[in-house]
Amino acid sequence: MISAIIFVVFPFAMIYAALSDMFTMTIANRVSLLLIVTFLAIAPFIGLTWTQFAMHLAAFALVLTVTFGLFALGVMGGGDAKLMASTALWLGFGPALLNYLLLAAVAGGLLTLFLMLFRGSALSTFAGEVRVLRRIIDEKDVPYGIALAIAGLASFSLSPAMIWALGQA
Repeated sequence: MISAIIFVVFPFAMIYAALSDMFTMTIANRVSLLLIVTFLAIAPFIGLTWTQFAMHLAAFALVLTVTFGLFALGVMGGGDAKLMASTALWLGFGPALLNYLLLAAVAGGLLTLFLMLFRGSALSTFAGEVRVLRRIIDEKDVPYGIALAIAGLASFSLSPAMIWALGQA
């Protein structure tokens, strides 16, 4: 049962966040809340020691502090900040978190470059006729939740929860 929760909740939340950000330019608080509550519920069952659990909480607190600083400066959205922090809770300090942060930066940079090129191209005029794409073309912001989801899904296999779940199979 715990393995099934791990296999479903984290990927679902990442995909939902990406789609939500792409179509509405928002990531609902319930996505981050789902990730936080689910991790806290499964943590006792996946073999984390108290020290390891504390390090997951510390990763959450550190990422939340940094990303909210970026939010306060106006360079990051609040939903993105909360999603990054709740993802860090699942990944903990270690290779998974470093991989996530690096991939999020690379994917975010590529997404931003793509959107800049796309918004400035003639193709955007024709794509703008498609209602779904109109919002992405008209917005000046970047739906960074897409990059965060890609990075989160790519890094999830390194997380203690996923390693535990794969060991149960």
